[in-house]
Amino acid sequence: MNACEMPLQNAGREEIQHILATARTVAIVGLSNKPHRDSYQVGAYLQQHGYTVIPVTPKSIEILGEKTYPSLQEVPGTVDIVNIFRKPEAVPEIVDAAIGIGAKAVWMQLGIVHNAAADRARAAGLKVVMSRCIMVEHRRVHPAPADAGATVKPHQPN
Repeated sequence: MNACEMPLQNAGREEIQHILATARTVAIVGLSNKPHRDSYQVGAYLQQHGYTVIPVTPKSIEILGEKTYPSLQEVPGTVDIVNIFRKPEAVPEIVDAAIGIGAKAVWMQLGIVHNAAADRARAAGLKVVMSRCIMVEHRRVHPAPADAGATVKPHQPN
């Protein structure tokens, strides 16, 4: 896999709006317990906007007031979006797990692309977003004055 892989196919604006409008539960793989990290800020933002956030990381017991799970397979209940904050090399295994748990979408954060895994996800019926920040996209759909001027830098994998 090329380290600078670009999405060969990606969700468009309408599909992203649909994903965000219909999702209620977001499992964040690689969610950090450090408030200065992008994954933490995105998780907090999603919580503030009504989403149930499920941290998936073996590194903590609780993040953002939510119990963490070491893997997607151990998450109880349904997951609408699997949001990935991991290096591209980790994506295929995460996508396979997302397919296995019946997630509706896989969302790879800024800078994260894996076309082969994305193709597998689409073939299994999942929606796929690559190299886009879920928080930035949510703000586009639901702009708020409090968000004016806020920026998100490109993702640095945990």
